[in-house]
Amino acid sequence: MATRRKASKKSHSHPPRPSPTELYALGKSLRDKCPRDSHAAWKPSSKRSSPLDLQRLSNVGRIESLIPIRNGRMLRSPFTFYRGAALNMALDLAHSPRSGLRVQACGDAHLLNFGGFATPERRVIFDINDLDETLPAPWEWDVKRLAASLVLACRSNGFTDRRARETVRACVRSYREHMLEYGEMRALDVWYSRIDLKDLIADLDDAEAKRRIEKRLAESRVRDVVEHDFPKLAAMRGQRPVIKDNPPLVYHPQEEDELLRRAHHAFHTYRDTLQEDRRVLLDRYELADIAVKVVGVGSVGTFCAVLLMMARKDDPLFLQVKEARASVLERAAGKSKYDNHGQRVVCGYRLMQAASDIFLGWTEGLEGRHFYVRQLRDAKMSPQVELFNPLTMVQYATICGWALSHAHARSGQPAQIAGYMGKNDQFDRAIAKFAIAYADQTESDYEDLKKAAQAGFLDVVMETEE
Repeated sequence: MATRRKASKKSHSHPPRPSPTELYALGKSLRDKCPRDSHAAWKPSSKRSSPLDLQRLSNVGRIESLIPIRNGRMLRSPFTFYRGAALNMALDLAHSPRSGLRVQACGDAHLLNFGGFATPERRVIFDINDLDETLPAPWEWDVKRLAASLVLACRSNGFTDRRARETVRACVRSYREHMLEYGEMRALDVWYSRIDLKDLIADLDDAEAKRRIEKRLAESRVRDVVEHDFPKLAAMRGQRPVIKDNPPLVYHPQEEDELLRRAHHAFHTYRDTLQEDRRVLLDRYELADIAVKVVGVGSVGTFCAVLLMMARKDDPLFLQVKEARASVLERAAGKSKYDNHGQRVVCGYRLMQAASDIFLGWTEGLEGRHFYVRQLRDAKMSPQVELFNPLTMVQYATICGWALSHAHARSGQPAQIAGYMGKNDQFDRAIAKFAIAYADQTESDYEDLKKAAQAGFLDVVMETEE
């Protein structure tokens, strides 16, 4: 009779994970190699490229006919220049101090890339809403990009730099204090946490801003694709619904049939990236039309399009297709682990947002371009920053700091990041000092690019602002 072997006593248990207190201490220890006040410094590298060279580099691979529009949008003001110059700042930040902690970063966390949108459960939340440049990177880079954008927005509204510093410090304080809270929360509680827009409105001190946002929120809740978007964006061509042309911003190219053929090809790949239940929903629709659409500032010249989907004649769905190119952070933070940049963007959305679009997916075109897809509009609300008074700007900056903190806490170690920043305002003051200096640099770069355009080194189309 065979003898029974004794069970092995070898342990396969893992060492206990550090507690929030231990992680906080680890983060605090990082101040030795990267002091918090070192983040205040801004000094351009001696090898820094000119704004004109970076503009030309950023325009490589874009649709040639749209590049003058992009140049024109960037030259409206220092703030719009900044919005389109994510590459410039990414290269600058590569030479800046860093704690060594990384998160899934936005890559372009300026204040207009935050806003409200509807969750699949139809709640309207506040979060980051543009993640074209997302990539794992130092968390400080997003904080600094947001901070400098606040200074430029304050200056654009005619506020003093004292007000701008107060705004940045309020933003970073919110980021720091919420990161401390997330570091003490259970992992699932951090993941499930959301910033409800309705609650934020109730806390606003500016009565006029509150009234304005409440009105927009009410309109977004009752907004119906059939009653609002379909008549505005579509028309009938015989018996077939098509997207209305509004050149040069929305148009059907000459090779319209070829574009539709390619869209059908890429659509099948996109469908396969969705969850099965969402594929069932998507299959209720058929692709009726596609048109090129010019969007934003930084995205102008990349291939962006609108898809008109129809379940029946009174049941439309609009999807937005955006080209996904290599993140501007790659030169400084390393290449993406995803072969398809559309997948990089989609995974970034799912990691950073509290809730993401149910139709969010990615695909590849016949020519090898990468794309991601989402709904064109889903109760999206962008901030009307140009109408903000100083008090509203501070409150908005506080909310943006909170949202960025939550996005970083989902992928990083919030207790460790909180430990590095600490409980006093030393880090806040350092970032405010950096933000003022970098805003100065941005205004200088803007003037240099403006002079280059005036000298004829850039083709520029200045659109009429509505």
